Amino acid sequence: MEKIAIFPGSFDPFTIGHESIVRRAIPLFDQIIIMIGYNSNKKPFYPLTKRKEWIKKVFENEPRSVLGNLKD
Repeated sequence: MEKIAIFPGSFDPFTIGHESIVRRAIPLFDQIIIMIGYNSNKKPFYPLTKRKEWIKKVFENEPRSVLGNLKD
């Protein structure tokens, strides 16, 4: 059975701490889904497209990380 982790957050911005959590989890799971959430009570500091771009760039050489979002 495949082990899949979901790491949710607004990631506004995606920090070194967020990256560290994902990198430490990579050896433990077959796949890690980084799920960008949406909080209607907060005004985002960075647009969703920029946050997605940054996260994709950080993990571009890690096939076990997958990026998703709950709202475009």
